[in-house]
Amino acid sequence: MMKKIKYILLTVLSVGFLACENETLDDLRDRVNQNDPELPALTSGSANFSNYVAVGPSFTAGFADGGLFIASQENSFPNIIASQFANAGGGTFTQPLMNDNFGGLALAGNRIADPRLVFGGAGPVPLESVIGPVTVSTDIALNNPTGPFNNLGVPGAKSFHIIAPGYGNIANVQAGLANPYAVRITGNTPDATILELAVAQSPTFFSLGVIGGNDVLGYATTGGDGSNPITDQGTFDFAMTTIINGLVATGAQGVLGNTPNVGNLPFFTTVPHNPLPIDAATAGFLNSASAYGAYNAGLDGVLAFLSAPANVGTLQFLFPAATAAESLALATAEMDRRKIFFMEADDNAVVIMDEDLTDLTSFNPALINMRQATADDLVVLPAASFIGTEAVPGNPATVNGVAIPLADNWILTPEEQEEIATATAGHNATLAALASANGLALVDLNAILEEASSVGIQFDDFNLNTDLVFGGLVSLDGIHLTARGYALMANRYLEAIDATYGSNFVESGNVAKANDFTTNYSPLLQ
Repeated sequence: MMKKIKYILLTVLSVGFLACENETLDDLRDRVNQNDPELPALTSGSANFSNYVAVGPSFTAGFADGGLFIASQENSFPNIIASQFANAGGGTFTQPLMNDNFGGLALAGNRIADPRLVFGGAGPVPLESVIGPVTVSTDIALNNPTGPFNNLGVPGAKSFHIIAPGYGNIANVQAGLANPYAVRITGNTPDATILELAVAQSPTFFSLGVIGGNDVLGYATTGGDGSNPITDQGTFDFAMTTIINGLVATGAQGVLGNTPNVGNLPFFTTVPHNPLPIDAATAGFLNSASAYGAYNAGLDGVLAFLSAPANVGTLQFLFPAATAAESLALATAEMDRRKIFFMEADDNAVVIMDEDLTDLTSFNPALINMRQATADDLVVLPAASFIGTEAVPGNPATVNGVAIPLADNWILTPEEQEEIATATAGHNATLAALASANGLALVDLNAILEEASSVGIQFDDFNLNTDLVFGGLVSLDGIHLTARGYALMANRYLEAIDATYGSNFVESGNVAKANDFTTNYSPLLQ
């Protein structure tokens, strides 16, 4: 009775993958021509770039396309910055390079992280679906590089992980107490903290890149289901204060970037809330008493019960912060919000669970907390391959997102988004205060991502935006940046350094050029 439900993530564009790279003839573009003889000589101002160390999570490491690999590390924003620092007295910048360009990790020959994503013609696909099986050669038990490393970026690290002893000890990996990427940089001091590794190098300059990103991102990517909670404000404040105090105690100067609003990333904006094509027969069945019609009738029954004058106490118990009249209005609005209705159309909304709805199961056990999604809900990117599948193969009455509501991990509701926004604002206030108190440069990455998600950002001949695949800024995993995106990020860090320390990287033309950085790594890159 139910037709097969399909969801196509991205339409194949005949103009090809680089369609995002629209050239412009605008003579007022921001590009600086380094060959212009009138450009001033580079000066470092009051900064000392001779020993630069970068600390942070995946953005610092150069993570892209769902993996870490040699090419992505070489295009990490700290490595790009270091290449400009080299023109102003900067020294060697050493990174813990992976063993290949496949990405992924192994532990004693057993794969623990899969290879990177590639463009498959219509959207992101696993590398191995294009080129066949590969051997992940980066093995944290067999071939870790030797430090010390200037780039101490650890994919997946939260703020407090930077100061956690044993976070890079391979003995703690299987218990979930250590990070395999951290194992690769701790060397013969496996219990050393990432901060200790940085301080031991006596840096003259440091960068902190999206240092609080994972403190909210883990919660967001799991749909706010509670399995990966937001770092509380007190823990974040203590961790960041410890990190920055430890670095500046060496006499180092530095620059830090704040946390963007993750809701602007294509991981949360690509899959629509209403991707379901439904025919007339299927819509009729779903709306009948045999399906959601009974659920809707149950909601009407509860509202009728609550509307009776004799039940005003129960009504106010459900909505204790409101008056009797307000409670009835709230109850009416919620019942309407919870009703599920399908149409003969290509844009039906998915059905979702919502823990923030009022618990009505005491009135009717069938009235679980479900509703149809709205434009205010954010659907996580992995849902693209889950919506429309059958929980019981061959049984069209078990279609996920239609007959079976999507669980919490697939959706960020407005209430969950508000939790993220509140935490992000609090974390960023801490970072701003610490930057000001210590005379550090601060990059407003939050504002940059907001600009990219609304009107796009002009970078030389290209306008970068946050569209998945074709926007040019964000890589195929929907979260991390492309090489060109990291180059833009590096330039914004250099701008902030110029403003704080009196250097002139931008004015002298010592900045990254968009044409030197790709938006798409070839599947053949090994």
